[in-house]
Amino acid sequence: MARIPVVDQESCISCEVCTHICPEVFRMTGGEGHEHTHGEHKSEVYNPTGAPEAIIEQAMDACPAACIYWQD
Repeated sequence: MARIPVVDQESCISCEVCTHICPEVFRMTGGEGHEHTHGEHKSEVYNPTGAPEAIIEQAMDACPAACIYWQD
């Protein structure tokens, strides 16, 4: 059974690192349209099995807020 990544929305600093490393799993959400102020959007998991776990781990390791983890 594949592990499911989760983003702690309260801790997310909207850096978008995860979406650049693994856009198949993570996306930014929270505001309207493409023009937004930094911090307005938060990362979310929209496709938890969209990439190999190794790529998801890279996004987790690169997150400066350490807000991405595996669901228990």
